[in-house]
Amino acid sequence: MLISDLLSPESIRCDVHSSSKKRLLEIISEELARDSDDLSAREIFESLCARERLGSTGLGHGVAIPHGRIKGNRPIRASFIRLKKPLPFDSIDGEPVDLLFAMTVPENCGEDHLKLLAHVAELFSDRELLQALRDAENPSAMLQLLSDPSSAERGTTRH
Repeated sequence: MLISDLLSPESIRCDVHSSSKKRLLEIISEELARDSDDLSAREIFESLCARERLGSTGLGHGVAIPHGRIKGNRPIRASFIRLKKPLPFDSIDGEPVDLLFAMTVPENCGEDHLKLLAHVAELFSDRELLQALRDAENPSAMLQLLSDPSSAERGTTRH
């Protein structure tokens, strides 16, 4: 599964404000539940918090991949959020987070979920891409970068 299959400009939020990690997880939950008739923000929030209790999803370098399993056979939902101001997230390097790729996966989603997480983690190990995402002016530019990371090397972050 490609990131471009999961994201659209409508599922990308730029310059979000949050006062705490908990509030940020609430914002992410609301975003992931948006436009869903059968998925509540509360269910998503509880799933994200349960995963964070196992260990922070903060990868380092200002990036986190909060994710949670949802009961039933619902499709994977994803959102990308860039914070206006970095926020402490208990990341492995101790650095605050400003870029988050969040998702929900069905509880029985095994190997596909792990492959997707590995792909996202690998994508976010590219420092040029991270800087391009921080510099991008709008969700469409961010989606282009996430869909075609090589565009960060070509400097095509601004539209």
